Amino acid sequence: MQPPAGSQVSRVPAQRTPSEQLPPAPPAPAPQPRRRRLRTVLTVVGGVLALLCLGAVATGYVLYNRAAAPDRSAPDVVVVNYLQAALVSREPNRARLFTCDGVVPELDEFGAQVVRREQELDVSFSINIEGVAVSKVSPSDASVVAVIRRSASIDGVQQSLADTWRFDVQDRDGWRVCAGTKVS
Repeated sequence: MQPPAGSQVSRVPAQRTPSEQLPPAPPAPAPQPRRRRLRTVLTVVGGVLALLCLGAVATGYVLYNRAAAPDRSAPDVVVVNYLQAALVSREPNRARLFTCDGVVPELDEFGAQVVRREQELDVSFSINIEGVAVSKVSPSDASVVAVIRRSASIDGVQQSLADTWRFDVQDRDGWRVCAGTKVS
């Protein structure tokens, strides 16, 4: 029998599925603060180490440049450094760092004579730069006098020769040797 229309009884409550047949509820996301914290710490430590490495590289570069740069701070210093490179160390490329035009013909010839003489006598000369004196001509030009002494033991006898040289130097972004002539 059917209940009369419009009565409350005629309405059927919605059918619900039993709870055993429902799909399982999605699990709540697990908290991950531990992993994120570790990742953040590692990122910060890595960044600090990278900055320290960059700072060390920059410091090393600056210190290397200061140590490797030729000292052209004064007329006498540049002449001594030039003579050390040209005659004592015999490093022509290094010697050019101290000159105006790359060569000082008279001193280059003198160096070649020293080498020839060493070969002839089968000895090695010890070269000393002595008595370096500066006389300024102007704020950017100067004259430097130096004694170049060559010493060697020949046949068991110590011998030495001294030559006085005059060098013209100019301040061209640092002092540089432009000319050299043998005085005596």
